[in-house]
Amino acid sequence: MEHAYIQAHALCQQVGETPELVPVLYGLHRFYVGRLQLHTAREIDETLLRLAQRAEDPALAVVAHYALGNTWLWLGALPAARLHLEEAIARYTPDQRRALVFRIGQDPGVACRIHAALLLWLLGYPEQALARLHEALALAHELPHPYSLADARCWAAYVYQFRWDVPAVHEQAEAAVALSIEQGFPFWAAAGTILRGWALAMQGQGEAGMAQVCQGIAAYRATEAPLLVAYYCTLLAEVSAHLGHPEDGLQALVEAHTLMEQQEERYWEAEVCRLRGVLLLRQPGASQAEAEACFQQALDVARRQEAKSLELRAAMSLARLWQQQCKRAAAYELLAPIYGWFTEGFDTADLKDAKALLAELA
Repeated sequence: MEHAYIQAHALCQQVGETPELVPVLYGLHRFYVGRLQLHTAREIDETLLRLAQRAEDPALAVVAHYALGNTWLWLGALPAARLHLEEAIARYTPDQRRALVFRIGQDPGVACRIHAALLLWLLGYPEQALARLHEALALAHELPHPYSLADARCWAAYVYQFRWDVPAVHEQAEAAVALSIEQGFPFWAAAGTILRGWALAMQGQGEAGMAQVCQGIAAYRATEAPLLVAYYCTLLAEVSAHLGHPEDGLQALVEAHTLMEQQEERYWEAEVCRLRGVLLLRQPGASQAEAEACFQQALDVARRQEAKSLELRAAMSLARLWQQQCKRAAAYELLAPIYGWFTEGFDTADLKDAKALLAELA
């Protein structure tokens, strides 16, 4: 795929900026994001945006803003990602589907909304995230395009997993796997299998869930796409810990951390740090100082990225540790302002847990 697109790009450069240059650049964006060559992808995206601004083409503007928003999201530059994804959503119209560039991969209207949902949850807006998610699923169901629907189903499962809505994860992942097997989409079949396995484990079917997570990760690795592997390692870590094997979970987190350092996929970095602290505390003779350092690092990363939902999780983990160390006042002072920042999503698992913990600390 890379070779074909690079050849096409070279031909476009020989003959000048032809209409074919746009789908070629978008194809290169998809390749480089999938391979986590994110800074190369960003350079491609900026070229796309310049072309869109010169051509004053609304369809091209949608694709360019979506591409940049997508790349900034994986890099952990969340406010920049939000700016571009919202711009793409605002410019999207159904009649653009006839445009040549819209024929590559998933429908950009679906993709913009589903990635905006993930992003809004990270930024601390759980209800707005859910609204975007519902828009994406509704649009995907309207389109005669199974790939966009499989894509939307899987991303919906990701967003629900962030929210710890286990039944919804299972429902969306199950639907994604069935559709992907029917249509021959191995990438989404693998992703859906991982998420379905996580949901099964959290619903009490630990061994069966673990088997599916491992099966899905192996199938996903076979696609040679490193994107999201670090995130899948955290799901594996959670299931391992759920089954009483924190040492296996810590090993999965070592891989997640290594992948992030090598490939700059940073949006989930705070959660990787936090989970390492959580699992360290579950080992015999655990080092509380080492776990506390992990929670502090998670807080620092989340604050730098403005990832309020991950900041809340990190603060809760650190506050629980301080509570055990009889530092109740410090724990309350840490958690209260972060919880107080939120204006929505109070029925989600994280905010319910934060409210209950604050009541214990008061």
